[in-house]
Amino acid sequence: MVTLRATKKVLRYLPASPGTSEPSTTALGDWYVNRLVIDRQPLLLMMSSKSLLTMLTPARDLRSLPARLADLVGGRLRRLGVAPTLVSAELSAMRDVVVAPTNDRHVLGYLTEFTRELPYHLPVGGWDVTTLPFTEMQLARTPCHLDRDIWPDREAPALLAAHWAATRGTSGP
Repeated sequence: MVTLRATKKVLRYLPASPGTSEPSTTALGDWYVNRLVIDRQPLLLMMSSKSLLTMLTPARDLRSLPARLADLVGGRLRRLGVAPTLVSAELSAMRDVVVAPTNDRHVLGYLTEFTRELPYHLPVGGWDVTTLPFTEMQLARTPCHLDRDIWPDREAPALLAAHWAATRGTSGP
């Protein structure tokens, strides 16, 4: 189970999840999402709460985002070069998606900071969806500090390997 934590401007477009949200059981934790507009094109900036790994995607059909989340994460992890077995294990754990409001000010702070920086990473008036993966990689190489220094492009594969290696010995996917 994974929790999709949306900012207020995104939350109103997403289908409500019944009950309370529990912590995600995935290696990368909850996924935070914010909507922004650059060059009059709406985008979604998503961030893993544990690794701070970011994803960018056009902001189309927000209502279907929970159903598409696993596919988006899978594509992002493959672009990062994560081993297929780890990607598969993470995606299996993401079968159930719960939508909830944001709840971690530190992650929300980085999401806001990256939202502000994003226009400077994209070529003015000359970008499209094919340039978004290059921008994701630039953001993934940005050092962050939560309780320690984190480089998202290194942290995500390490978290996946550690989490799924530990659960392989138990009843994990």
